[in-house]
Amino acid sequence: MSRLFSLSLLILSLSTAITLAQEKLDPKKLLGKWEPVDSKLTNLTLEFADKGKWTLTVEIMGKTEKAEGTYKLDGNKLEVTIAFAGQEQKEVLTVKKLTDTEFVTTDSKGKDEAFRRKK
Repeated sequence: MSRLFSLSLLILSLSTAITLAQEKLDPKKLLGKWEPVDSKLTNLTLEFADKGKWTLTVEIMGKTEKAEGTYKLDGNKLEVTIAFAGQEQKEVLTVKKLTDTEFVTTDSKGKDEAFRRKK
């Protein structure tokens, strides 16, 4: 009987996790400027704007470099395209967390990136 109870709890936990993963994220929470939580990347800013446009800004040796692109949020998948140095690059990120102040993604290689809303 205890095995059946344990199995039931496991199934319930898995179904809850799957339901949470499938929940739609509020795309309005993505809008604005974000900076990496990692202190090594303090010179980088992501800005998500209306109509699927976004900008990556980096300060390198006193110069500001910008790259612009497009994005689409579908469920917890964030598809980003960016043009940099004459080439267009695409990536699909999995959004693990999106709140008013936190934004966490996982890229196609399994690397997590955490951002906080820039003040």
